[in-house]
Amino acid sequence: MKATLTYAQQLRGWAIMCRIPFLLVGMLPLALGFAIAWRMKGIFDLGLFCLAELAVVLIMLSTHFAGECFDYNEDMSSYNMGKSRFAGGSGAIPAGLALPSSARKASIICILLAVLVGLVIQFVYRTGPWTIPLGTIGILGGFLYSTPPVRWVSTGFGELWIGVCYGFLPVIVGYYLPTEEFEPLLLIVSVPIAATIFNVILANEFPDYDSDRSAGKLNLLVKTGKRNGARIYFLVAMLSWMAAILAVCFGTPPSFLIYYSIPFIVSFLVTMAFLAGKWRDRRWLELMCGLGILVNVGTSLSFLIAFLGHPLAL
Repeated sequence: MKATLTYAQQLRGWAIMCRIPFLLVGMLPLALGFAIAWRMKGIFDLGLFCLAELAVVLIMLSTHFAGECFDYNEDMSSYNMGKSRFAGGSGAIPAGLALPSSARKASIICILLAVLVGLVIQFVYRTGPWTIPLGTIGILGGFLYSTPPVRWVSTGFGELWIGVCYGFLPVIVGYYLPTEEFEPLLLIVSVPIAATIFNVILANEFPDYDSDRSAGKLNLLVKTGKRNGARIYFLVAMLSWMAAILAVCFGTPPSFLIYYSIPFIVSFLVTMAFLAGKWRDRRWLELMCGLGILVNVGTSLSFLIAFLGHPLAL
């Protein structure tokens, strides 16, 4: 960084690194878990809900900041090749709006705050014995995604970890905290959310393919190649579609299918574009990455509205 940044520039850099709109991909599944608990058990605690959402946000921010720090080389290469809005990090550090060391410190602070919030949830609200183990999984899955020496992102299994931590885990935690129980329905409901966030990460690896490969970042796409990556995207999308239908068979309100129709159509079109090789066109790829995030958020929202009992509920 060549010059001292103004407060406005520093604030802009931190806002960019927070990637606030992306926080929805973790917050909505947690809210869904709480909604299912309310629908099935009639239990809801606003204070517990707010603290749980705060913990999720802190874990996600820690993950974002750690990625900015430890993916610096790949992100800088990607930035120089042509920045994507959905890949290569936020771009704040390559643009000179923040320092890697600052991002690392912020990541650690967020983790410590998340632990503190988790302890309050456990010992003040007296939630069940699985509270801390489940929270630990979320912290380790997020913080170690980019952080060495584990660095899930460079193992070829990072995408699966994201599916677990942003799909299954928040839904299960959202139900467990108020009820101290586990419900089989949660597993099938979580599959479409986990599958769509898996595909979000996979799609975002396409713009960074060259920079990731040159930096030795062995994520799933680098290991399989782009053609096979497109095929994997198709298979995972099919899994999400089938699981969405099965979720209704296992107890999700049928109104879900009405709300889910739009995310499904978008998902189908994006998947066909991947199979057609549209990922070769940078402009198409940018659009496909953005729509993939909307599919994930739309899927979570469809479940959430259905379980909350919107007037269209059948």
